[in-house]
Amino acid sequence: MLAEKKSEDKNINYSKIASSASFKQLLQEKKKFLLPMCIFFFVFYFTLPIMTSYSTILNTSAFGDISWAWVFAFSQFIMTWVLCSLYSKRAVAFDKQADEIIRQSLKEADRK
Repeated sequence: MLAEKKSEDKNINYSKIASSASFKQLLQEKKKFLLPMCIFFFVFYFTLPIMTSYSTILNTSAFGDISWAWVFAFSQFIMTWVLCSLYSKRAVAFDKQADEIIRQSLKEADRK
């Protein structure tokens, strides 16, 4: 099975794939998904140190002796898990698209 995979890899023209419309569309879809997620992640992540350093708004009590800073810090763990779950699900679709692009390239190579 590994030998088959290696022989298939030799037949793949990666330069042609990289210049194909379907590959460019895949990259565009990934950027459309990843860029907003990364921006959200960095803004959300850096809000805590900025807010705790330059304001006192998160020092107020959320409930009992727990301040909003602790609530916000804990929410970052939840946010990280949610983003990872979303990306993992979306990555499966991206992988299927990439596999299909490679399959098409192999079919075209076999025709020649």
